[in-house]
Amino acid sequence: VLDSDGIRELHEKLIIDTAAALDEGLGERAMQIHLQRIVGAYVGSAHGAGQFYSRSVTEARDATAKAACDDRDEDVGGPVGFDSAAQRKREFAADMALQAHALRMAAEGAVNAYEQVVGEVWKPFERPVENPGQSVDRKAADLQMAALG
Repeated sequence: VLDSDGIRELHEKLIIDTAAALDEGLGERAMQIHLQRIVGAYVGSAHGAGQFYSRSVTEARDATAKAACDDRDEDVGGPVGFDSAAQRKREFAADMALQAHALRMAAEGAVNAYEQVVGEVWKPFERPVENPGQSVDRKAADLQMAALG
């Protein structure tokens, strides 16, 4: 049994304490960028764990369905005292569920802290893309025309 609230609160406090320690050395924008990256790492880790868990569940379901077919010899139960491959996959998926949940709670705490420190809801960073198809000559012409009024 995981202490979900404890994990979330601890990570929230960790980010808030980190921001407080850096407050003297970082300006407001620098703090926002730094926390954006840190929170992004937590969210990315939780997202990856969730995807891995989902794949593990799919594999466990597939193995369990195959094991239910009486005509297949390769999926019969293991020797006495050993689990079948399907059972091992189900147990592995259950372990991955706990890990994914723990990382989600850590990410939620980090996201909550970001909002408290920065004053905005966290969202993934997206680099603005200038019109990539535009040539340098076209950009220069646009700037020249804008200067002319």
